[in-house]
Amino acid sequence: MVAHPYIAARVTPDTKERFGALARRQGLSESALLKRLVAAALVSIEPTTSDDPGVVEPVAATGKISVRLRSDDLLLLRERARGRQIPTSTYVSFLIRSHLRRLAPLPTQELAALKRSIAEVGAIGRNINQIAHSLNRGDYSTGPSVADLRAVLSALVALRDHTKALIRTNLESWEAGHAKTSG
Repeated sequence: MVAHPYIAARVTPDTKERFGALARRQGLSESALLKRLVAAALVSIEPTTSDDPGVVEPVAATGKISVRLRSDDLLLLRERARGRQIPTSTYVSFLIRSHLRRLAPLPTQELAALKRSIAEVGAIGRNINQIAHSLNRGDYSTGPSVADLRAVLSALVALRDHTKALIRTNLESWEAGHAKTSG
């Protein structure tokens, strides 16, 4: 392990005791708290990026934070983000927002699929409305057969069931932490 340079300061015994108590209240060592304070002071001058996984960068005005994860958790996180076809940081943001606000966010692709489904239902509804007007005018020769209407009804039921399943899977995946695969 490579030793990094360190910063030292002399303080009064009372200051050291109070600093130690503050670190313990935050669940940190004195060294870790001091690292955070130094990083926070530097953020106001210039953005910090660190290759040291032990450095926890403070929340900056941009709302960015840095989190240390166990390697196996990071692998799972990346895998689940890849399964949703979104960047890992976006997935983390969705998870945090979901937890804090009790929301089940829809990633872009899932939202687009729902919008396409709704557009299809709208188109089918317009077609059925035209068929109803035609039948009401007594225009039976150009109208659909009973088999055609049953096929449309079957398509609508399938679309409804698929959309419900998509929403249910989305909600469950945010609660369980991963998307279920259909099959």
